[in-house]
Parts: sequence; structure tokens; C-alpha cells
Amino acid sequence: MTALDPLPRRILGLIQERGLRTGDPMPTELELIDQLAVSRNTVREAIRSLRALGIVEIRHGHGTFVGEASLHTLSPSLTFRALAGDIEGLRNLVEVRALIEIGTIRRLAGELEAATLDRLDELCTRMEQVELHAEADREFHHTLYAGLDNPLIGQLVDLFWTAYLDARAGMRVPESNATDCVADNHRAILAALRTGDPEAASQAMAAHFADLQDRLTA
Repeated sequence: MTALDPLPRRILGLIQERGLRTGDPMPTELELIDQLAVSRNTVREAIRSLRALGIVEIRHGHGTFVGEASLHTLSPSLTFRALAGDIEGLRNLVEVRALIEIGTIRRLAGELEAATLDRLDELCTRMEQVELHAEADREFHHTLYAGLDNPLIGQLVDLFWTAYLDARAGMRVPESNATDCVADNHRAILAALRTGDPEAASQAMAAHFADLQDRLTA
């Protein structure tokens, strides 16, 4: 059964008809059986399908609730696609992230609070340490988009980060040791954000991703 099968679609329709939101209790199993005129096993299979997608959450001892439908349920599929494409699969993941971030960074130039800029500066310093730079790099990008009024942007960036890291680990691609270059790229992004220049911010982000693609090619 997939999310496109008729019964999961009908349950999704029921959630929407009732105006249920994340965290709201789902109709009981008996209600679903009665309303949808299907067997208990069929309902349970449909719920399992929706749970795999994060649309339904089962809290043991409490019941079944509407889930958050996190984009991270897509991460295994993206990772698999990347692994199937070898290094070119990794490059494809990076390209999608670049398209999102180069466009989005323009909106942030001159708009970030001083505390956020200071945090980004701290993360740049951490990137200069070999054992910390990958973790700090990821947090830098997470911090950039955390305050946006569109949470999907940050979630998508994080989704592609996760898929990239998992795929790279699956290919046993060694961690880059170009810590100075990585830190410098991010400091250039931060400098453009501080000056409030959207074009400079976009160019700095583009240079960052171009460097990452070059290192993958090498």
C-alpha cells in the first residue's frame, strides 16, 4: 500500500473535512471502520502507510494523532537516489540545495538580528576546527533560515543536508579537510549579510556551492 492508494486518501480527506491539525486525536479505529465501511485489517494497513509518511503518529498508551508530516520521511528516498547515481548523485543533491539557498539568501541581507549574526560568526570560527567544521557548517545554514516566515525553506535545506550526509557516508566519500576554505566561504556570506547587500550575499552563496561542487568533482 502507498500514500496514493484509495483508503489512505480517504482518511486524509476525513482529516481535512474535520479540520484536524497536528497533535489532534485521530478518529478511532472503530469510527474509521464504520465510516469507511472497510475491515479492521484494511484500516490498520492504511494507518501504517500514513504513519510511515509522518501524517499519523501513534503514541503508545494514548492513541493515534495527526502527525507533523515531516519532510524527513523523504530522506531515505533521496539518499537511495543519490547512492544509485554515485558522485553525480551527490552533486545533484548539492545543486538542489544551491538553487534554494542562492535565491533565499537575498531575502536575508540586512534583515537578520544582531544575535543571529553573532551566532553565525561563532559558527564560522568553529568551522576552522577540523573535527567540528561539518557540524558547524550544517548549523550555520540551519541558523540562517530558522527565522523565516516560510518554515518549508529551512526544512527542505535540512532534508537535503541529511540525504547528502547519508549518501556520502554510504559511498565512503572522505570528509573534506578544506576547513580554511569552508570557513572563508561562510565568512564571505556573513559579511554580505551584515552589509545588507542582497546581490553580494547571493554571489557569496553561489561561490560557496561552486567550491563544494568542485571538491566533489575532484
